[in-house]
Amino acid sequence: QVQLVESGGGLVQAGGSLRLSCAASGRTFSRYAMGWFRQIPGKERELVAAISRSGGSTYYRDSVKGRFTISRDHAKNTVYLQMNSLKPEDTAVYYCAAADRPFVSGSLSDVDYWGKGTLVTVSS
Repeated sequence: QVQLVESGGGLVQAGGSLRLSCAASGRTFSRYAMGWFRQIPGKERELVAAISRSGGSTYYRDSVKGRFTISRDHAKNTVYLQMNSLKPEDTAVYYCAAADRPFVSGSLSDVDYWGKGTLVTVSS
């Protein structure tokens, strides 16, 4: 069993930055590929960024490339999402996800564990 706890969300003006953190419980953090999804009410949850078990490979959806950076710290059992140059369209609830596979795909059914989410609001 893995528990994921997100933090770092909040209200920021357009152009600002936030760093989301996701702390994972348990001793098997390195076993899981990690990802950040986001969801706007009434829309499907979408994969924003993902990182492999080792941290050597990353993925970003096109709309956040060059602005967001995903990273992981195995010593702290934590994955981060650094978000810069935020836009109002980035407003959403952001969810941390863990998958017992080499990489997190965009398929929600491939995710084994979810965090409860943290709200990011970007004002114009």
